[in-house]
Amino acid sequence: MKRTFLVMTLLALLGLQHTVSAAIIKKVAPAFWWADMKNPELQVLLYGDHISSSDVSISSKDIMLKEVVKQENPNYLILYMDLSEAAPQTFNITLKQGKKQTVIPYEIKQRKAGASNVEGFNSGDVLYLIMPDRFSNGNPENDVVPGMLEAKVDRNEPFARHGGDLTGIENHLDYLSDLGVTAIWLNPIQENDMKEGSYHGYAITDYYQVDRRLGSNEEFRKLVDQAHAKGMKVVMDMIFNHCGSENYLFKDMPSKDWFNFKGNYVQTTFQTVTQSDPYASDYAKKIAIDGWFTESMPDLNQRNRHVANYLIQSSIWWIEYAGINGIRQDTHPYADFDMMAHWCKAVNEEYPDFNIVGETWLNSNVLISYWQKDSKLAYPKNSNLRTVMDFPLMEHMNKAFDEETTDWNGGLFRLYDYLSQDIVYIDPENLLTFLDNHDTSRFYRNDEDTKNLNRYKQALVFLLTTRGIPQIYYGTEILMAADKANGDGLLRCDFPGGWNGDPRDCFQKANRTPLQNEAFAYMQKLLQWRKGNEVIAKGTLKHYAPNKGIYAYERKYGNKSVVVFMNGNDKEQTIDLTPYQEILPMASAKDVLTNTKVDLGKELTLGSRGILVLEF
Repeated sequence: MKRTFLVMTLLALLGLQHTVSAAIIKKVAPAFWWADMKNPELQVLLYGDHISSSDVSISSKDIMLKEVVKQENPNYLILYMDLSEAAPQTFNITLKQGKKQTVIPYEIKQRKAGASNVEGFNSGDVLYLIMPDRFSNGNPENDVVPGMLEAKVDRNEPFARHGGDLTGIENHLDYLSDLGVTAIWLNPIQENDMKEGSYHGYAITDYYQVDRRLGSNEEFRKLVDQAHAKGMKVVMDMIFNHCGSENYLFKDMPSKDWFNFKGNYVQTTFQTVTQSDPYASDYAKKIAIDGWFTESMPDLNQRNRHVANYLIQSSIWWIEYAGINGIRQDTHPYADFDMMAHWCKAVNEEYPDFNIVGETWLNSNVLISYWQKDSKLAYPKNSNLRTVMDFPLMEHMNKAFDEETTDWNGGLFRLYDYLSQDIVYIDPENLLTFLDNHDTSRFYRNDEDTKNLNRYKQALVFLLTTRGIPQIYYGTEILMAADKANGDGLLRCDFPGGWNGDPRDCFQKANRTPLQNEAFAYMQKLLQWRKGNEVIAKGTLKHYAPNKGIYAYERKYGNKSVVVFMNGNDKEQTIDLTPYQEILPMASAKDVLTNTKVDLGKELTLGSRGILVLEF
């Protein structure tokens, strides 16, 4: 008896205690939780062979087991517990089947002081988007992990894994801080144990586990801590619409209604406009929303309350565990509207200053505005989504700086005209603005185009001084170029110097070309100037229709202001300053770009594609 007791004790210390022939628990999700959360309900999903017939009990006296839910699949049990009176503790979940018994130790942790006061990203930030597999390989030993399905690294193959990881990002935090970014957005880091094409991260196979080829959960938490120590926030990419087909929840479905179309592949039409279209047919809406991206990405049914709770809890777990500052939600309009609205509300009830940005890839500002929190267009529905992605502005910026500007169309008139329609947005300052990202052609489509640095300079000035929350795609600062027509893999090229043996290390000034250094220095100057600048972060926006191709606008906060003049033509232009007096409080000002004094008399002359950023 003493020996048996000792064996069972040792098993308990290892995490699971089993009697002979007792059930083997394969997954406990989440693995632990915290006391004193504002929402006291905890869902625990248990996955193991034939456990559904078990009688379930818990050893804790201050935790109430509210509900035990069996699924169609006998390998699952879903437990709902009330933690409203629970102190931090470790207790046992006991599954009893006749004389067989399985004991699962479960921990309720103490929350860190001030855990609910996470500062989210906002218009004072600039997000730097990184695809971890393609940025830097800091630990070659985790390139291939035994037992994982894609067991190779091939940097010559655009759709293969290249070996970048969390350590590589951590190693270059000083580079990012020196550049001037204030937040890092990482493409998904959760496990993607797929047979191929797993590098991008959008086919999650375990919502609670960092992909081991990127690092561990603890390494991610360390990265967040290190970023915070250097004054940078971290944004985590998540996907609730779908998962990877190798996810255990799909390979061995709890029930058929965990996935849309009962787990059978039906291709989406990608017509998410059906969510807001007042005339949309039920059929069109169902195919668009419930259809699958690809056969390898099963579409989750968020209308199933257990699925919804599982997803919501997974996001809250990462916020609490790692201390992240924001979430970017992939394919936001493809999921169930009501569930996603409930999720946004649940997160912000736990973390009032936390921010979520939804990928709203739609072709008009009207359609995008529908998805922003408190939108009058969506009323009485409310997405509770504070930040949406301004894709139409991206399209305009990719054309505006190539074209000649007239007083009525083309070039910078595009920007003026588009911003004049911000009346459709309830909160224009909470729009994510960007020149490109991992799904689009880069701002420069080929290396030859990068020689036109005027385009780059005008675009950066506008992006970093207009309304919204700017995002920069990794490598833009060194003029990385790619065309989506050549495949998504090339949009996500390796950062040169991120791997040992790279012929050039572009993290270092000495190894960049003169043109790259000019581009880097220009962005750095703007980013460092923008950091902590309340005029840009909080100021009102006033603009003028282009005059002789010159676009002018003001950002104003309190008694301070910034005024931008930008020439949208290839030839020199002179304008009369009389109409602009209301935004020119003094007869001269300092130009941020050159650190020189600019006299503001009766006229202003700007050279070809010239720019002034004036501080008052």
